[in-house]
Amino acid sequence: QWIDSGNRTCPITKLPLSENPSLIPNHALRSLISNFAHVSPKESSRPRTQQEHSQSQSQALISTLVSRSPSNASKLESLSRLVRLTKRDSLIRRKVTESGAVRAALDCVDSGNQVLQEKSLSLLLNLSLEDDNKVGLVADGVIRRIVAVLRVGSPDCKAIAATLLTSLAVVEVNKATIGSYPDAISALVYLLRVGNDRERKESATALYALCSFMDN
Repeated sequence: QWIDSGNRTCPITKLPLSENPSLIPNHALRSLISNFAHVSPKESSRPRTQQEHSQSQSQALISTLVSRSPSNASKLESLSRLVRLTKRDSLIRRKVTESGAVRAALDCVDSGNQVLQEKSLSLLLNLSLEDDNKVGLVADGVIRRIVAVLRVGSPDCKAIAATLLTSLAVVEVNKATIGSYPDAISALVYLLRVGNDRERKESATALYALCSFMDN
């Protein structure tokens, strides 16, 4: 729309563009954006007291999740509420990451409980929206869990896992790390062949993002 309106500068930097700029659609980013609701102006300007309440609430949920022996029901409740809170709040996403909750979420991915697995993958996906978290999640071992889910998870878990790979692949160094991980790309290709519509869409998007790195 910017180009079609006759503009010949970058809308961010204001630097001039070439006469016929070569633009490549970022389908991976578009797919990620489509998976999340935009924060409305009303929500983004909510009273500070509500923000403080949400942060206080998130701290209690994190404490439950990282405690030594919470029940599966407690884990599921904490994960479900944290997924809602982290979907739209960048501050809470950073707080969850810094609290050590990533490890607890990864343990839930490994649990074999499909409901816990789905919620923990959704939380990790939300956390990956922060650029600062993308490399850290890979360092924490999220790729191994994702590949395992792509192989044997439920259809919903497989789709979320593929979307999570797309999000992580926004960072160039992660593309190389994911591509060199045993079975990562082959698991996505397999899902592309045999998955349902959602699984095929998300695996294709992840492969598109990964294959912008030449070695992949």
